[in-house]
Amino acid sequence: MRFEATGIENLKADLNRLDEVMLSHGLVREGQWDYERVTYDRKFEIKEGTYYLRIQGYTAEGDIGKHDAIIQIMTPLLGKHYYPHGVEYGEGEHFPSHLVNSCEKLLADVKKEVEVFAD
Repeated sequence: MRFEATGIENLKADLNRLDEVMLSHGLVREGQWDYERVTYDRKFEIKEGTYYLRIQGYTAEGDIGKHDAIIQIMTPLLGKHYYPHGVEYGEGEHFPSHLVNSCEKLLADVKKEVEVFAD
């Protein structure tokens, strides 16, 4: 599921400050990066299954490995995890409304914080 038109996908932000904001909302980058891309994930384990909210971005300028980059944030995704195959984001998936509402609120909170320092 794609969270279209949240406004977060229009933001460019400093990697280090972005890391801080994302982590404060439970969105973890860990080793999910290369020199041009980052991925932040938050895991939700609920009675309906295991889901991941994913926010990805790419370098608009700089180098992620050097912690000196401006990140263009992309459209957030919500996916359901299926063991052992991985995460599915498809249109045919069912996403509980309480989870979607929680993710929308989280995305709005992240956007509000990132807007303060975004380009």
